[in-house]
Amino acid sequence: MLTRLTGGRIFDPAQGLNGAVQDLFIRGGVIISAPDSGETITADYNVSGKVVMAGAIDIHSHIAGGNVNTARLLLPEQHRNFMARKLGHAFSTARWSTTEIGYRYAQMGYTTVVEPAVLPANALDAHLQMADIPIIDTAGLAILGNDDFLLRLMRGRASQNQINDYVAWTLHATRCLGLKVINAGGANAFKSNARSFDLDDVVPDYGVSSRHILQTLQRAACEIQLPHPVHVHCNNLGIPGNVDTAIATMEAAQGLPMHLAHIQFYGYGAEGVRGFSSAAAKLIDGFNKHRNITMDVGQVIFGQTVTISGDVIAQYSRRHDASPNKWVVWDAECEGSGGVVPYRYQEKSFVNSLQWLIGLEIFLLAEDPWRLFFTTDHPNGGPFTRYPYLIRLLMDYDFRLECMARLNQEAVSMSLLKDLKKEFSLYEIAVMTRTAAARLLGLHDRGHLMPGAIADIAVYSEQADKEAMFTAADLLFKNGELVVKQGVIWQRRQGTTQTIQAQFHPHIKRDIQAYYDRFYNLSLDNFKVEDVSFRQADSERFVSHDCGQAYLAPGASLKQPL
Repeated sequence: MLTRLTGGRIFDPAQGLNGAVQDLFIRGGVIISAPDSGETITADYNVSGKVVMAGAIDIHSHIAGGNVNTARLLLPEQHRNFMARKLGHAFSTARWSTTEIGYRYAQMGYTTVVEPAVLPANALDAHLQMADIPIIDTAGLAILGNDDFLLRLMRGRASQNQINDYVAWTLHATRCLGLKVINAGGANAFKSNARSFDLDDVVPDYGVSSRHILQTLQRAACEIQLPHPVHVHCNNLGIPGNVDTAIATMEAAQGLPMHLAHIQFYGYGAEGVRGFSSAAAKLIDGFNKHRNITMDVGQVIFGQTVTISGDVIAQYSRRHDASPNKWVVWDAECEGSGGVVPYRYQEKSFVNSLQWLIGLEIFLLAEDPWRLFFTTDHPNGGPFTRYPYLIRLLMDYDFRLECMARLNQEAVSMSLLKDLKKEFSLYEIAVMTRTAAARLLGLHDRGHLMPGAIADIAVYSEQADKEAMFTAADLLFKNGELVVKQGVIWQRRQGTTQTIQAQFHPHIKRDIQAYYDRFYNLSLDNFKVEDVSFRQADSERFVSHDCGQAYLAPGASLKQPL
């Protein structure tokens, strides 16, 4: 079967195409070069004048796992109210079934989404949830840095090779694409009644600092040659003055690649009469100096949501802000911890207004959209369904001013945003949400429209109102199959999960088995994610990618050709 998309305006930064009019051809779920002139076109779509991009990629969105399920259990009334009112925008994970997650992403033109916090002990549950999400491909990042086994290795001065093997085995057992570190050591310290934990604080009973844990895991990711850098949730989330923690973390990377997650929550100064201010300019100055660092923003969106995180210190400290007034915090004895706290961001709130302003300042001050990524840390900053609204904010200066007029004006007076007149182009949106995102994850089969890429293709009718434009794709092809037409789900299909093939010495499994035999009452095999649980009618669930792709040298750019 040969499919053609005729006359579209192609925005594909991988090829430097900025609105060039070209035809696209699909065969066997893959983009191909122009076929021989005599070959019959089976399906022909006239997309003349329309915007054509690769399917979008979300590198950080909480769509599955224990915290997501806990949020649903904690807030059943949100789902009931949503179903009763049939609202256009669901506001949080608590409202959504797995089906709704897949459909809403696809309607906006997204085809790949990464769950950034898979607790290894809960990996099977997370994968079962992701397998139930239709249309989109998924991936997970495995959490390490607070687990007893790792901290015991470090306390016993294990070699870096032993730790590398443990990291690689964990990725193998959990079927994850990369490594996540959440407030390294903080959740374990919380179990010893620590209620704050800085970069150089030491985990009780283990004698290792947060910095040491982070650098050890970062080195493991580099030596294993994971395509995606270690994905870091820094210390001191949400605390005034924590911009210094973010910059110190950049420096702690020592020139090696590191990705900092939801960085808006670390763009805070302690200036002014309220002791809370924007430090976006200081943060971006550090970001521009450390070319080895990538970041996603975690933009705050006004309205009701629910915050979910493995950073139990941050969640516990905010329990009194819960709205509605109920929350959950949990510990796992040999693993990490976490919490679920519902929250409502309000336009008239000084703090919430400043958070909204800081996120947009970060977007607009950053010099390199190839290293800065488009997220709301769904659902923590806001729901992913509001991405079209965020795109409009970035592309429309006048719309930003309209929105700022409704905010707390004390916060607005402290912000640079009104003076930042930059408007993102469609090309820059494609960089952040497609090409650079795929390269950061090491998924070179997507995020672009070159021959050989999987045929994940989004088509939009260009409109002055970019929120309306990106809310409903005219067409979306997933692996060459039409799945969305005029913003409506056209076909349901199963996606796949992207994983990494990391190598490890078999002796590490013997050590882990001995540990599980001592501290757990379940077999080690109960925690492994096996193929047999995920048979699909037309394909295997898991798609494996190789390690060994070289990291960029410090100062290099993701703009290098594929």
